[in-house]
Amino acid sequence: MKYTFKRIGLVGKYGAPAVGETLQRLIAHLQTRALDIILDPSVVEHLPDSGLPSVGRAHLGEHCDLVIAVGGDGTLLNAARSLADAGVPLVGVNLGRLGFLADVSPDLMTDQLDQILSGQYDQEERSLLHASVYRGEQIISESDALNDVVIHKWDIARMIELEVRIDGNVLSTQRSDGLIVATPTGSTAYALSGGGPILHPSLDAMVLVPICPHSLNNRPIVIHDASAVDVIVHAGAYTQAQVTCDGQVNFALLPGDRVHIHKNAHALKLIHPPGYDYFEILRRKFNWGTSS
Repeated sequence: MKYTFKRIGLVGKYGAPAVGETLQRLIAHLQTRALDIILDPSVVEHLPDSGLPSVGRAHLGEHCDLVIAVGGDGTLLNAARSLADAGVPLVGVNLGRLGFLADVSPDLMTDQLDQILSGQYDQEERSLLHASVYRGEQIISESDALNDVVIHKWDIARMIELEVRIDGNVLSTQRSDGLIVATPTGSTAYALSGGGPILHPSLDAMVLVPICPHSLNNRPIVIHDASAVDVIVHAGAYTQAQVTCDGQVNFALLPGDRVHIHKNAHALKLIHPPGYDYFEILRRKFNWGTSS
């Protein structure tokens, strides 16, 4: 289904002065198309005197037909976690380095956005994870993640011990630096650095990747994304662990805490310029097929 975009929300990278100039160009161009523009507080930070209406992130998805995130993949990850449940499509203008998710080029921004706004675009759905931290029977923290949920040690040189269960069945008890639970989107992020496989975004799957496990036979495993993953932090004299979602949301864990991870009921609607090719992005980002 193709969408008609008339009310555009803008999200920007916090604390990045260079983003302001791109946002100004973007707003000026959208105004030539007589589109309604609503700003996220992250954009107001860069353009406090724009005169345009602003709403909090929690309400941005309710008021807009399309949200444009200006920054990099980190900015898009931040926006995705807060906008996926609203079902609003999201497109990213890449001012960062990799650009796996934010793939609109700032140099071609106006032309590519004109194509998108005219209905010429590719759309896909990307699954998210939802992580809840249980202390006893009480949920004390929860967050979504587009890339990954990571349970890991912090501020110590010693390993932590984790029990991992899939749908209530014990998979392993491991001593390691931690565990990455990633979506197909996150399979090209931290999970890939940990030795995990690349999963195509269309797969109904998630991957579990141990971080520097003590036992070399503890390997990554791919499971169906309808499964529920529970990770229990075992007690230890030096246990200092935390859970991190997309590398941006952190929460300290105590021995006995259980992190419950399952697929979010709502997927992110991600918009690309026409001609989007996932495999071309892999070739370009990883220099596949080029001589070294």
